[in-house]
Amino acid sequence: MIFRCTVTKLWIYSPVREDSASVLPRPEVEIVAAAENNPNVRKTYKRNLKVPRLYSDVRTIDYAELLEAVGPIDIVIGGPPCQGFSNANRQHTTIVSMNNRLVKEYIRAICELKPQAFVMENVAMLRSQVHRFMVDETDLNDPRVMSLDLNEDMVEILPPASYFEGALEFLTNVDNNNVHAWAEGFYKIINVLYRYRINRVKFDKAIEKYREQLTIKLSEIIRLSSEEKDTSIIQENDKEMSEAILEYMQGDLPDFNQVIRAIEIPLFMQRGLTRLKEITDNNIHVYEYKMSDGSVVAVVKSYAVLDYIKCILTAEPFNYELSTEVLNAMNYGAPQRRERFIIVGISKAIGRSFTTPPPLFTENFRTVRDAISDLQVVETTTDVNSKPVVLEPQDDLSELAQMLRGRLLANHVATATTEVALSRFKALKAGQNFHDLEPELQATYSNAERTQNTIYLRLKYDEPCGTVVNVRKSMWVHPELDRAISIREAARLQTFPDTFVFEGTKDSQYQQIGNAVPPFLANAIANSIVVALDEGNDI
Repeated sequence: MIFRCTVTKLWIYSPVREDSASVLPRPEVEIVAAAENNPNVRKTYKRNLKVPRLYSDVRTIDYAELLEAVGPIDIVIGGPPCQGFSNANRQHTTIVSMNNRLVKEYIRAICELKPQAFVMENVAMLRSQVHRFMVDETDLNDPRVMSLDLNEDMVEILPPASYFEGALEFLTNVDNNNVHAWAEGFYKIINVLYRYRINRVKFDKAIEKYREQLTIKLSEIIRLSSEEKDTSIIQENDKEMSEAILEYMQGDLPDFNQVIRAIEIPLFMQRGLTRLKEITDNNIHVYEYKMSDGSVVAVVKSYAVLDYIKCILTAEPFNYELSTEVLNAMNYGAPQRRERFIIVGISKAIGRSFTTPPPLFTENFRTVRDAISDLQVVETTTDVNSKPVVLEPQDDLSELAQMLRGRLLANHVATATTEVALSRFKALKAGQNFHDLEPELQATYSNAERTQNTIYLRLKYDEPCGTVVNVRKSMWVHPELDRAISIREAARLQTFPDTFVFEGTKDSQYQQIGNAVPPFLANAIANSIVVALDEGNDI
Protein backbone atom coordinates (compact mmCIF):
# COMPACT_ATOMS: atom_id res chain seq x y z
CA MET A 1 0.00 0.00 0.00
CA ILE A 2 1.23 3.53 -0.79
CA PHE A 3 0.36 6.02 1.92
CA ARG A 4 -0.31 9.66 1.13
CA CYS A 5 1.56 12.15 3.23
CA THR A 6 2.10 15.85 3.92
CA VAL A 7 5.37 17.11 5.33
CA THR A 8 6.80 20.31 6.74
CA LYS A 9 10.44 19.25 6.73
CA LEU A 10 13.03 17.37 4.70
CA TRP A 11 11.98 14.02 6.09
CA ILE A 12 10.77 11.13 3.99
CA TYR A 13 13.75 10.77 1.73
CA SER A 14 15.50 7.48 2.20
CA PRO A 15 19.04 7.61 0.79
CA VAL A 16 19.83 3.93 1.15
CA ARG A 17 20.56 1.07 -1.18
CA GLU A 18 17.80 -1.49 -1.21
CA ASP A 19 20.35 -4.32 -1.25
CA SER A 20 21.99 -3.21 2.01
CA ALA A 21 21.27 -5.49 4.93
CA SER A 22 22.17 -2.82 7.48
CA VAL A 23 19.25 -0.50 6.85
CA LEU A 24 15.50 -0.68 6.76
CA PRO A 25 13.74 -0.69 3.39
CA ARG A 26 12.38 2.56 2.05
CA PRO A 27 8.78 3.16 3.14
CA GLU A 28 6.22 3.46 0.37
CA VAL A 29 5.02 7.02 0.88
CA GLU A 30 3.71 9.44 -1.71
CA ILE A 31 4.24 13.04 -0.66
CA VAL A 32 1.25 15.03 -1.90
CA ALA A 33 1.86 18.37 -0.18
CA ALA A 34 4.43 20.23 1.89
CA ALA A 35 4.77 23.59 3.62
CA GLU A 36 7.99 25.58 3.85
CA ASN A 37 8.38 29.29 4.54
CA ASN A 38 12.05 29.65 3.52
CA PRO A 39 12.37 30.33 -0.24
CA ASN A 40 15.77 28.63 -0.44
CA VAL A 41 14.41 25.48 1.18
CA ARG A 42 11.49 25.53 -1.24
CA LYS A 43 14.00 25.43 -4.09
CA THR A 44 15.61 22.39 -2.46
CA TYR A 45 12.21 20.71 -2.11
CA LYS A 46 11.35 21.34 -5.74
CA ARG A 47 14.66 20.02 -7.01
CA ASN A 48 14.74 16.84 -4.95
CA LEU A 49 11.26 15.88 -3.78
CA LYS A 50 9.06 16.97 -6.69
CA VAL A 51 6.25 17.91 -4.27
CA PRO A 52 3.09 18.66 -6.30
CA ARG A 53 1.65 21.18 -3.81
CA LEU A 54 4.18 23.35 -1.95
CA TYR A 55 2.79 25.99 0.41
CA SER A 56 4.85 28.95 1.60
CA ASP A 57 3.00 29.61 4.87
CA VAL A 58 1.55 26.81 6.98
CA ARG A 59 -0.58 29.33 8.86
CA THR A 60 -2.68 30.12 5.78
CA ILE A 61 -3.30 26.62 4.43
CA ASP A 62 -6.94 25.80 3.75
CA TYR A 63 -6.96 22.11 4.70
CA ALA A 64 -10.52 21.61 3.49
CA GLU A 65 -9.40 22.75 0.04
CA LEU A 66 -6.37 20.45 0.21
CA LEU A 67 -8.52 17.43 1.08
CA GLU A 68 -10.91 18.25 -1.71
CA ALA A 69 -8.03 18.46 -4.18
CA VAL A 70 -5.99 15.38 -3.22
CA GLY A 71 -8.32 13.18 -1.21
CA PRO A 72 -7.71 11.67 2.27
CA ILE A 73 -4.31 12.11 3.91
CA ASP A 74 -2.88 9.05 5.64
CA ILE A 75 0.14 10.57 7.40
CA VAL A 76 1.14 14.06 8.51
CA ILE A 77 4.79 14.60 9.35
CA GLY A 78 6.04 17.85 10.85
CA GLY A 79 8.89 19.47 12.67
CA PRO A 80 7.78 22.84 14.08
CA PRO A 81 10.93 24.96 14.42
CA CYS A 82 13.07 23.68 17.26
CA GLN A 83 14.74 27.07 17.78
CA GLY A 84 11.79 28.20 19.85
CA PHE A 85 12.35 25.39 22.35
CA SER A 86 16.11 24.96 22.31
CA ASN A 87 18.20 25.60 25.43
CA ALA A 88 20.55 27.61 23.22
CA ASN A 89 17.84 30.27 22.89
CA ARG A 90 16.89 30.77 26.51
CA GLN A 91 18.80 34.06 26.68
CA HIS A 92 16.99 35.64 23.75
CA THR A 93 15.22 38.92 24.40
CA THR A 94 11.99 37.76 22.74
CA ILE A 95 9.25 35.62 24.24
CA VAL A 96 8.65 33.59 21.09
CA SER A 97 10.31 30.63 22.79
CA MET A 98 7.41 30.60 25.25
CA ASN A 99 4.63 30.93 22.73
CA ASN A 100 5.66 29.26 19.51
CA ARG A 101 2.59 29.53 17.33
CA LEU A 102 3.82 27.04 14.76
CA VAL A 103 3.34 24.15 17.17
CA LYS A 104 -0.33 25.06 17.44
CA GLU A 105 -0.46 25.32 13.64
CA TYR A 106 0.83 21.78 13.46
CA ILE A 107 -1.93 20.65 15.84
CA ARG A 108 -4.45 22.46 13.61
CA ALA A 109 -3.19 20.44 10.63
CA ILE A 110 -3.78 17.18 12.52
CA CYS A 111 -7.24 18.22 13.69
CA GLU A 112 -8.39 19.29 10.23
CA LEU A 113 -6.73 16.60 8.07
CA LYS A 114 -7.51 13.75 10.50
CA PRO A 115 -4.75 11.43 9.22
CA GLN A 116 -4.40 7.80 10.27
CA ALA A 117 -1.01 8.67 11.75
CA PHE A 118 1.20 11.65 12.42
CA VAL A 119 4.74 12.34 13.51
CA MET A 120 5.91 15.44 15.34
CA GLU A 121 9.64 15.89 15.72
CA ASN A 122 11.56 18.33 17.87
CA VAL A 123 14.57 18.56 20.15
CA ALA A 124 14.57 16.18 23.10
CA MET A 125 14.00 18.98 25.63
CA LEU A 126 10.45 19.50 24.36
CA ARG A 127 9.29 16.64 26.56
CA SER A 128 10.15 18.58 29.71
CA GLN A 129 7.87 20.90 31.67
CA VAL A 130 10.22 23.79 30.84
CA HIS A 131 8.72 24.37 27.40
CA ARG A 132 5.36 26.01 27.71
CA PHE A 133 2.65 27.99 25.98
CA MET A 134 1.37 31.14 27.59
CA VAL A 135 -2.38 31.29 28.08
CA ASP A 136 -3.82 33.49 25.34
CA GLU A 137 -7.20 35.16 25.08
CA THR A 138 -8.74 32.28 23.08
CA ASP A 139 -7.53 29.73 25.67
CA LEU A 140 -9.71 31.39 28.32
CA ASN A 141 -12.78 29.97 26.57
CA ASP A 142 -11.35 26.45 26.09
CA PRO A 143 -12.10 24.29 29.15
CA ARG A 144 -9.61 21.65 27.96
CA VAL A 145 -6.76 24.13 28.17
CA MET A 146 -7.90 25.81 31.35
CA SER A 147 -8.11 22.42 33.08
CA LEU A 148 -4.40 21.82 32.47
CA ASP A 149 -1.78 22.33 35.16
CA LEU A 150 -1.21 26.09 34.87
CA ASN A 151 1.88 27.83 36.22
CA GLU A 152 1.99 31.50 37.11
CA ASP A 153 4.98 33.05 35.33
CA MET A 154 6.44 36.52 35.12
CA VAL A 155 7.69 38.03 31.86
CA GLU A 156 10.28 40.71 32.56
CA ILE A 157 9.48 43.94 30.74
CA LEU A 158 12.17 46.15 32.28
CA PRO A 159 15.12 44.89 34.40
CA PRO A 160 16.16 46.57 37.67
CA ALA A 161 19.27 48.14 36.11
CA SER A 162 17.09 50.19 33.77
CA TYR A 163 14.26 51.02 36.14
CA PHE A 164 13.23 54.65 36.53
CA GLU A 165 10.59 56.39 38.63
CA GLY A 166 7.16 55.87 37.11
CA ALA A 167 8.33 53.06 34.76
CA LEU A 168 5.50 50.68 35.74
CA GLU A 169 2.78 53.24 35.04
CA PHE A 170 4.41 54.50 31.88
CA LEU A 171 5.10 51.10 30.26
CA THR A 172 1.76 49.53 31.08
CA ASN A 173 -0.14 52.53 29.72
CA VAL A 174 2.03 53.30 26.71
CA ASP A 175 0.28 53.31 23.36
CA ASN A 176 1.53 50.19 21.60
CA ASN A 177 1.63 51.81 18.18
CA ASN A 178 5.38 51.98 17.63
CA VAL A 179 5.48 55.77 18.09
CA HIS A 180 8.40 55.37 20.48
CA ALA A 181 10.06 52.44 18.71
CA TRP A 182 13.42 52.87 17.03
CA ALA A 183 13.91 51.87 13.42
CA GLU A 184 15.29 48.35 13.21
CA GLY A 185 18.60 49.42 11.67
CA PHE A 186 19.21 52.02 14.38
CA TYR A 187 18.28 49.54 17.12
CA LYS A 188 20.83 47.06 15.77
CA ILE A 189 23.61 49.68 15.81
CA ILE A 190 22.90 50.71 19.41
CA ASN A 191 22.62 47.06 20.41
CA VAL A 192 26.05 46.39 18.89
CA LEU A 193 27.54 49.28 20.85
CA TYR A 194 26.04 47.97 24.08
CA ARG A 195 27.26 44.45 23.36
CA TYR A 196 30.82 45.84 23.28
CA ARG A 197 30.46 47.48 26.70
CA ILE A 198 33.08 45.02 28.00
CA ASN A 199 35.46 45.61 25.07
CA ARG A 200 36.21 49.30 24.49
CA VAL A 201 38.46 48.59 21.51
CA LYS A 202 35.58 46.93 19.67
CA PHE A 203 33.20 49.65 20.85
CA ASP A 204 35.41 52.31 19.28
CA LYS A 205 35.68 50.34 16.04
CA ALA A 206 31.89 50.10 15.88
CA ILE A 207 31.61 53.84 16.50
CA GLU A 208 33.88 54.49 13.52
CA LYS A 209 32.06 51.97 11.35
CA TYR A 210 28.68 53.60 11.98
CA ARG A 211 29.88 57.19 12.53
CA GLU A 212 27.96 58.72 9.64
CA GLN A 213 24.68 56.91 10.41
CA LEU A 214 24.98 57.69 14.12
CA THR A 215 25.72 61.36 13.56
CA ILE A 216 22.64 61.81 11.38
CA LYS A 217 20.23 59.83 13.55
CA LEU A 218 21.42 61.08 16.95
CA SER A 219 21.35 64.69 15.78
CA GLU A 220 17.81 64.15 14.53
CA ILE A 221 16.71 62.75 17.92
CA ILE A 222 18.12 65.81 19.71
CA ARG A 223 16.48 68.22 17.24
CA LEU A 224 13.04 66.60 17.43
CA SER A 225 13.17 66.44 21.22
CA SER A 226 14.06 70.13 21.41
CA GLU A 227 11.17 71.09 19.13
CA GLU A 228 8.49 69.32 21.21
CA LYS A 229 6.96 71.01 24.24
CA ASP A 230 5.90 67.84 26.07
CA THR A 231 8.36 64.98 25.75
CA SER A 232 7.93 61.48 27.14
CA ILE A 233 10.42 59.78 29.41
CA ILE A 234 11.49 57.65 26.44
CA GLN A 235 12.28 60.75 24.36
CA GLU A 236 14.20 62.30 27.24
CA ASN A 237 16.31 59.17 27.68
CA ASP A 238 16.88 58.94 23.91
CA LYS A 239 18.09 62.56 23.93
CA GLU A 240 20.49 61.95 26.82
CA MET A 241 21.88 58.89 25.03
CA SER A 242 22.28 60.81 21.78
CA GLU A 243 24.14 63.67 23.48
CA ALA A 244 26.44 61.25 25.32
CA ILE A 245 27.36 59.25 22.20
CA LEU A 246 27.95 62.38 20.09
CA GLU A 247 30.17 63.87 22.80
CA TYR A 248 32.09 60.59 23.02
CA MET A 249 32.53 60.57 19.24
CA GLN A 250 33.93 64.10 19.43
CA GLY A 251 36.31 63.14 22.23
CA ASP A 252 34.55 65.39 24.78
CA LEU A 253 33.33 62.60 27.07
CA PRO A 254 36.25 60.44 28.25
CA ASP A 255 34.22 58.45 30.79
CA PHE A 256 33.41 55.27 28.86
CA ASN A 257 31.15 53.88 31.58
CA GLN A 258 29.06 57.05 31.46
CA VAL A 259 28.38 56.46 27.76
CA ILE A 260 27.40 52.84 28.38
CA ARG A 261 25.01 53.89 31.14
CA ALA A 262 23.46 56.48 28.84
CA ILE A 263 22.89 53.73 26.25
CA GLU A 264 21.61 51.10 28.68
CA ILE A 265 18.39 52.73 29.87
CA PRO A 266 16.91 53.68 26.47
CA LEU A 267 18.05 50.37 24.94
CA PHE A 268 16.27 48.36 27.63
CA MET A 269 13.26 50.61 27.24
CA GLN A 270 13.15 49.56 23.58
CA ARG A 271 13.41 45.91 24.59
CA GLY A 272 10.52 46.49 27.01
CA LEU A 273 8.41 48.01 24.24
CA THR A 274 9.23 44.99 22.08
CA ARG A 275 8.09 42.64 24.85
CA LEU A 276 4.83 44.54 25.21
CA LYS A 277 4.24 44.37 21.46
CA GLU A 278 4.93 40.63 21.44
CA ILE A 279 2.39 40.14 24.23
CA THR A 280 -0.19 42.02 22.18
CA ASP A 281 0.70 40.39 18.85
CA ASN A 282 0.54 36.90 20.37
CA ASN A 283 -2.78 37.64 22.06
CA ILE A 284 -1.30 36.63 25.43
CA HIS A 285 -3.57 37.18 28.42
CA VAL A 286 -1.84 39.33 31.06
CA TYR A 287 -3.33 38.88 34.52
CA GLU A 288 -1.56 41.97 35.82
CA TYR A 289 1.53 44.17 35.49
CA LYS A 290 3.52 44.74 38.66
CA MET A 291 6.94 45.28 40.25
CA SER A 292 8.93 42.22 41.27
CA ASP A 293 12.44 42.41 42.75
CA GLY A 294 13.01 45.75 41.05
CA SER A 295 11.76 44.61 37.64
CA VAL A 296 8.61 45.59 35.78
CA VAL A 297 6.92 42.30 34.92
CA ALA A 298 3.80 40.98 33.22
CA VAL A 299 2.08 38.19 35.16
CA VAL A 300 0.93 35.42 32.83
CA LYS A 301 -0.01 31.76 33.13
CA SER A 302 1.40 28.90 31.10
CA TYR A 303 0.99 25.21 30.38
CA ALA A 304 3.40 22.56 29.11
CA VAL A 305 3.46 22.07 25.35
CA LEU A 306 3.38 18.30 25.72
CA ASP A 307 0.37 18.49 28.04
CA TYR A 308 -1.45 20.56 25.42
CA ILE A 309 -0.70 18.10 22.63
CA LYS A 310 -1.94 15.18 24.72
CA CYS A 311 -5.12 16.87 25.90
CA ILE A 312 -6.17 17.89 22.38
CA LEU A 313 -5.24 14.81 20.35
CA THR A 314 -6.00 11.87 22.65
CA ALA A 315 -9.59 12.92 23.41
CA GLU A 316 -12.74 12.86 21.29
CA PRO A 317 -13.14 13.33 18.40
CA PHE A 318 -9.50 12.65 17.41
CA ASN A 319 -8.63 9.61 19.57
CA TYR A 320 -4.96 9.14 18.77
CA GLU A 321 -2.78 6.77 20.73
CA LEU A 322 0.42 8.68 21.38
CA SER A 323 3.95 7.31 21.65
CA THR A 324 6.79 9.56 22.78
CA GLU A 325 10.35 8.53 22.12
CA VAL A 326 13.85 9.97 22.20
CA LEU A 327 15.83 8.41 19.38
CA ASN A 328 19.51 8.83 18.63
CA ALA A 329 20.50 9.00 14.95
CA MET A 330 23.70 7.14 15.83
CA ASN A 331 21.64 3.98 16.49
CA TYR A 332 20.24 4.07 12.96
CA GLY A 333 23.46 4.36 10.99
CA ALA A 334 24.22 8.07 11.11
CA PRO A 335 27.78 9.02 12.10
CA GLN A 336 26.62 11.56 14.67
CA ARG A 337 25.27 11.67 18.21
CA ARG A 338 21.96 13.42 17.65
CA GLU A 339 18.94 12.92 19.88
CA ARG A 340 15.51 13.81 18.53
CA PHE A 341 12.27 13.74 20.46
CA ILE A 342 9.35 12.37 18.46
CA ILE A 343 5.66 12.08 19.13
CA VAL A 344 3.87 9.50 16.99
CA GLY A 345 0.11 9.35 16.94
CA ILE A 346 -1.79 6.38 15.50
CA SER A 347 -5.57 6.53 15.20
CA LYS A 348 -7.12 4.11 17.69
CA ALA A 349 -9.45 3.02 14.88
CA ILE A 350 -6.43 1.37 13.20
CA GLY A 351 -6.09 -1.10 16.05
CA ARG A 352 -2.30 -1.09 15.94
CA SER A 353 0.31 0.78 17.99
CA PHE A 354 3.54 2.40 16.91
CA THR A 355 6.55 0.19 17.57
CA THR A 356 9.84 1.96 18.17
CA PRO A 357 12.19 1.09 15.28
CA PRO A 358 14.83 -1.34 16.57
CA PRO A 359 18.35 0.11 16.64
CA LEU A 360 20.64 -1.03 13.85
CA PHE A 361 23.77 -0.13 15.81
CA THR A 362 24.38 -0.49 19.53
CA GLU A 363 28.18 -0.51 19.27
CA ASN A 364 30.84 0.05 16.61
CA PHE A 365 28.97 3.15 15.52
CA ARG A 366 29.68 4.73 12.18
CA THR A 367 32.25 7.50 12.27
CA VAL A 368 33.18 10.76 10.61
CA ARG A 369 35.77 8.81 8.61
CA ASP A 370 33.06 6.49 7.28
CA ALA A 371 31.08 9.47 6.06
CA ILE A 372 33.57 11.89 4.54
CA SER A 373 37.10 10.49 4.24
CA ASP A 374 36.65 9.68 0.54
CA LEU A 375 36.06 13.40 -0.10
CA GLN A 376 39.38 14.50 1.42
CA VAL A 377 41.16 14.32 -1.93
CA VAL A 378 38.44 16.36 -3.68
CA GLU A 379 39.24 20.06 -3.61
CA THR A 380 36.55 22.33 -2.18
CA THR A 381 35.40 25.61 -3.68
CA THR A 382 34.11 28.79 -2.04
CA ASP A 383 31.72 29.50 -4.93
CA VAL A 384 28.21 28.31 -4.09
CA ASN A 385 27.34 28.37 -7.81
CA SER A 386 30.20 26.07 -8.83
CA LYS A 387 29.38 23.06 -11.00
CA PRO A 388 29.35 19.51 -9.58
CA VAL A 389 32.55 17.49 -9.68
CA VAL A 390 32.66 14.07 -11.36
CA LEU A 391 33.64 11.37 -8.86
CA GLU A 392 35.67 8.47 -10.16
CA PRO A 393 34.78 4.93 -8.98
CA GLN A 394 36.56 3.95 -5.76
CA ASP A 395 36.99 0.44 -4.37
CA ASP A 396 37.94 0.99 -0.72
CA LEU A 397 34.81 2.83 0.38
CA SER A 398 33.20 2.29 3.76
CA GLU A 399 29.70 0.84 3.77
CA LEU A 400 28.30 4.27 4.58
CA ALA A 401 30.23 5.97 1.79
CA GLN A 402 28.96 3.35 -0.65
CA MET A 403 25.41 4.30 0.29
CA LEU A 404 25.97 8.05 0.06
CA ARG A 405 28.51 8.49 -2.74
CA GLY A 406 27.17 9.57 -6.11
CA ARG A 407 28.60 9.95 -9.59
CA LEU A 408 28.50 13.75 -9.26
CA LEU A 409 29.53 15.71 -6.18
CA ALA A 410 27.58 18.95 -5.69
CA ASN A 411 27.71 21.42 -2.77
CA HIS A 412 31.36 20.65 -1.93
CA VAL A 413 31.60 24.29 -0.93
CA ALA A 414 33.37 25.67 2.13
CA THR A 415 33.75 29.05 3.78
CA ALA A 416 36.73 31.10 2.56
CA THR A 417 39.57 30.85 5.07
CA THR A 418 40.90 34.11 6.50
CA GLU A 419 44.43 34.42 7.88
CA VAL A 420 43.11 34.47 11.46
CA ALA A 421 40.95 31.38 10.85
CA LEU A 422 43.85 29.55 9.22
CA SER A 423 46.06 30.28 12.22
CA ARG A 424 43.40 28.78 14.46
CA PHE A 425 42.93 25.74 12.22
CA LYS A 426 46.66 25.00 12.30
CA ALA A 427 46.79 25.29 16.08
CA LEU A 428 43.95 22.83 16.74
CA LYS A 429 44.31 19.08 17.09
CA ALA A 430 41.45 16.62 16.54
CA GLY A 431 38.84 17.05 19.26
CA GLN A 432 40.01 20.51 20.30
CA ASN A 433 37.98 23.70 20.02
CA PHE A 434 38.16 27.46 20.47
CA HIS A 435 38.93 27.17 24.19
CA ASP A 436 42.11 25.22 23.44
CA LEU A 437 43.58 28.14 21.48
CA GLU A 438 46.22 30.46 22.91
CA PRO A 439 44.81 33.79 24.19
CA GLU A 440 46.20 35.75 21.24
CA LEU A 441 44.16 33.58 18.86
CA GLN A 442 40.98 34.29 20.84
CA ALA A 443 41.38 38.06 20.80
CA THR A 444 38.81 38.82 18.09
CA TYR A 445 35.94 37.52 20.27
CA SER A 446 34.38 40.11 22.59
CA ASN A 447 33.87 37.53 25.36
CA ALA A 448 35.92 34.41 24.65
CA GLU A 449 34.91 32.71 27.91
CA ARG A 450 31.26 32.49 26.83
CA THR A 451 32.09 30.86 23.50
CA GLN A 452 30.45 27.45 23.09
CA ASN A 453 32.57 24.30 22.92
CA THR A 454 31.33 23.60 19.39
CA ILE A 455 33.03 26.73 17.99
CA TYR A 456 36.16 25.94 15.96
CA LEU A 457 35.76 22.27 16.76
CA ARG A 458 38.15 20.05 14.83
CA LEU A 459 36.34 16.76 14.28
CA LYS A 460 37.78 13.37 15.16
CA TYR A 461 37.87 10.98 12.22
CA ASP A 462 37.35 7.79 14.19
CA GLU A 463 34.34 8.83 16.29
CA PRO A 464 30.80 9.93 15.52
CA CYS A 465 30.51 13.71 15.56
CA GLY A 466 28.19 15.69 17.79
CA THR A 467 24.88 17.13 16.63
CA VAL A 468 25.28 18.75 13.22
CA VAL A 469 23.97 22.29 13.42
CA ASN A 470 24.90 25.18 11.11
CA VAL A 471 28.56 24.17 10.95
CA ARG A 472 29.44 27.36 9.09
CA LYS A 473 28.45 29.48 12.09
CA SER A 474 30.15 27.04 14.44
CA MET A 475 33.16 26.86 12.11
CA TRP A 476 33.67 23.12 12.36
CA VAL A 477 37.10 22.11 11.14
CA HIS A 478 38.02 19.14 8.96
CA PRO A 479 39.68 16.30 10.94
CA GLU A 480 42.98 16.60 9.03
CA LEU A 481 42.82 19.50 6.58
CA ASP A 482 43.14 23.13 7.65
CA ARG A 483 39.76 24.24 6.34
CA ALA A 484 36.12 24.36 7.35
CA ILE A 485 33.77 21.42 6.82
CA SER A 486 32.08 21.79 3.44
CA ILE A 487 28.34 21.85 2.81
CA ARG A 488 28.53 18.38 1.25
CA GLU A 489 30.54 16.98 4.16
CA ALA A 490 27.95 18.33 6.59
CA ALA A 491 25.25 16.68 4.44
CA ARG A 492 27.14 13.37 4.53
CA LEU A 493 27.33 13.57 8.33
CA GLN A 494 23.54 13.99 8.28
CA THR A 495 23.28 10.97 5.88
CA PHE A 496 22.01 12.90 2.87
CA PRO A 497 23.22 11.17 -0.31
CA ASP A 498 25.26 13.04 -2.90
CA THR A 499 22.26 12.86 -5.24
CA PHE A 500 20.37 15.20 -2.89
CA VAL A 501 21.42 18.69 -4.00
CA PHE A 502 20.90 21.75 -1.82
CA GLU A 503 19.83 25.11 -3.24
CA GLY A 504 20.15 28.71 -2.04
CA THR A 505 22.87 30.80 -0.49
CA LYS A 506 25.87 29.22 1.19
CA ASP A 507 24.63 29.99 4.70
CA SER A 508 21.14 28.78 3.83
CA GLN A 509 22.47 25.44 2.61
CA TYR A 510 24.45 24.93 5.81
CA GLN A 511 21.35 25.89 7.81
CA GLN A 512 19.06 23.55 5.87
CA ILE A 513 21.36 20.66 6.67
CA GLY A 514 21.61 21.58 10.35
CA ASN A 515 17.83 21.87 10.66
CA ALA A 516 17.08 18.53 9.00
CA VAL A 517 16.34 15.22 10.62
CA PRO A 518 19.01 12.70 9.49
CA PRO A 519 17.35 10.78 6.63
CA PHE A 520 18.49 7.42 8.02
CA LEU A 521 16.64 8.16 11.27
CA ALA A 522 13.62 9.51 9.38
CA ASN A 523 13.52 6.37 7.27
CA ALA A 524 13.47 4.12 10.34
CA ILE A 525 10.59 6.08 11.90
CA ALA A 526 8.59 6.17 8.67
CA ASN A 527 9.05 2.46 8.11
CA SER A 528 7.65 1.64 11.57
CA ILE A 529 4.60 3.83 10.91
CA VAL A 530 3.97 2.22 7.53
CA VAL A 531 4.19 -1.25 9.10
CA ALA A 532 1.59 -0.28 11.74
CA LEU A 533 -0.78 1.16 9.13
CA ASP A 534 -0.29 -1.79 6.78
CA GLU A 535 -1.13 -4.26 9.52
CA GLY A 536 -4.06 -2.21 10.78
CA ASN A 537 -5.62 -1.74 7.35
CA ASP A 538 -5.27 -5.46 6.59
CA ILE A 539 -7.48 -6.42 9.55
